[in-house]
Amino acid sequence: MPIITLTTDFGLKDPYVGAVKGAIYKELSDVVIIDISHYISPFHIAETAYVIQNAYHSFPDGTIHIIGVDAELTPHNRHVVVYLNNHYFICADNGVLSLIVNKLRPEKMVEINIHDRLGSNFTTLEVFVKTACHIARGGTLELIGKPISELKEIAPILAKKAESEETIYGQVIYIDNYGNAVTNITRELIKAVGKGRSFEIAARSTKFKAIYERYSDIVYANPNKEQRNADGLAVAIYNSSDYLELATYKSNPLTVGSAATLFGLHVDAPVIITFSKL
Repeated sequence: MPIITLTTDFGLKDPYVGAVKGAIYKELSDVVIIDISHYISPFHIAETAYVIQNAYHSFPDGTIHIIGVDAELTPHNRHVVVYLNNHYFICADNGVLSLIVNKLRPEKMVEINIHDRLGSNFTTLEVFVKTACHIARGGTLELIGKPISELKEIAPILAKKAESEETIYGQVIYIDNYGNAVTNITRELIKAVGKGRSFEIAARSTKFKAIYERYSDIVYANPNKEQRNADGLAVAIYNSSDYLELATYKSNPLTVGSAATLFGLHVDAPVIITFSKL
């Protein structure tokens, strides 16, 4: 049974997500539809790429991913299908795929050319749904588009190290539902630059001197059991994608607070790691 995923900035208040799902079922009743997220910040390409990149590989080969973010068809925003790493991605060529592709090479890429057969201006509902259902039925990409050789590129915002190798300069790239702040600093970079040295992470006025593997590690780091009331404590961890994440233990923006509210963090906020001298 084919799987189609949906990632949009539609939210769930309006009828759009339901309309897209209904249109898919109307075309193809024998299909599984999975929501990855409908709470992408409006038109936020980097956030879209982060969410898709960290979700798609959990799905079986052959899964079809509809990305409905900044999807309006314009002369500078064509519609494409890319077959990459045994998955299909249907979206606007707005740079999101250049961030997802990373070091992988797409096996096939086509520019969708079925727009003149459709009457609606709801791109994701019409063009993307028709394309996804065509693929789900076993149709070839060549029947819905012309081959292309390149995608619009957006340079990823990467963390950088100072020439002295005593400092890493990064920034927050994503705030999750718990208010945790994901940075663009990876475990690999910290290990390569740090070489086992002690360090301090600065995020506005909040400082961290250790990075844990799990949120709960902050509780057991304190040997005194009577002082293990850790709800709301600041903690830095490597998340499941090996990015440095700044969080609060058992965070809740309405009670104990979150990294975003307590540390004053937002997307693009600077995060600096300073290492002891070599």
